[in-house]
Amino acid sequence: MTTTVRDIRTISLPDLEALLLSWNEPRFRARQLYEWLWAKGATDWDAMTNLPKPLRQRLRETFTFHILRAEVVQRSADGTMKTRWLTHDDHRIESVLIPVPEDGRYTVCVSTQVGCSLTCSFCATGRMGRKRNLTAYEIYDQVVLVNRQCQEAYGHALTNVVYMGMGEPLLNYANTLESVRRLTAPPPEGLGMGAHRITISTAGIAKMIRQLADDGYRSNLALSLHAADDAKRNTIMPINETNHLEALMQALEYFYARTHNRISYEYIAFERFNDTLEDAARLVRLCRRRFPVRVNIIEYNPIEGASFEKSDENRLNAFAAYLANHGVTVTVRRSRGKDIDAACGQLANK
Repeated sequence: MTTTVRDIRTISLPDLEALLLSWNEPRFRARQLYEWLWAKGATDWDAMTNLPKPLRQRLRETFTFHILRAEVVQRSADGTMKTRWLTHDDHRIESVLIPVPEDGRYTVCVSTQVGCSLTCSFCATGRMGRKRNLTAYEIYDQVVLVNRQCQEAYGHALTNVVYMGMGEPLLNYANTLESVRRLTAPPPEGLGMGAHRITISTAGIAKMIRQLADDGYRSNLALSLHAADDAKRNTIMPINETNHLEALMQALEYFYARTHNRISYEYIAFERFNDTLEDAARLVRLCRRRFPVRVNIIEYNPIEGASFEKSDENRLNAFAAYLANHGVTVTVRRSRGKDIDAACGQLANK
């Protein structure tokens, strides 16, 4: 019979204190250890230099300590950096560092699943299928490790975290929320980031949006909308068939009433599919629900096997102008990292 060795980061601080006391170690050693595991982001036992070597050795013999390993790092001409990480069980995931020094923004886009079970027709990740959910510490580690990349490459710490990488965060709900809790918790339990600097993006799962509100989620929420009517959205996002727009709008109204957190719509503009002025008018109506919302229009990034094309510049600008003229707060986001397949919808371990 084989036994599974427990990962050290599944143990709470009180339980670590009890364990180390049973090993005749002083209580403060548990806090030192916990700080290495979370706030300091140690990547191996030997990095924990203020712990005695015999204690480190006993910990090594008692627990596993799973960490992500950088397998490939690519740097775009625009400064974007994509890292493919190897998990302890030989799965691959990707995260992206998006630096905008002129605005003082350094954002990491993190993954929450190995692949994705949703089959959005414009997204490369959805073609991979879902292999498994990431643990809370695998999500958290992406932020810690990319923060180091950011400091080394740009001399600046990360300013923002977006859950917009591989996978659907709300289908890995518990681990996603635990990773957010860790990011916002003060040391030694986490990094102490401001909740307003974190955004979870979802393809739209109404009951889980409501659950976020009920669970006291304090960060921002983005809905990957991409079409403002059910017929069109059904054709590109099958999740809409069971989570139609009215259900999503009601869930967002509930979310905002409970939290007053910022909500945004992500809207990829596809040539002659969802970029007409009629589409813009439908989107304006969605923006007049009982919560404030901003719209981020995103350039489409081509993937293999998809027939979509990005909107013509004039059509995209006319679409954005229509929204702005009707009182909608709108931003056109130019894609970054396209030359290394790091842009929105392109993450597929390529």
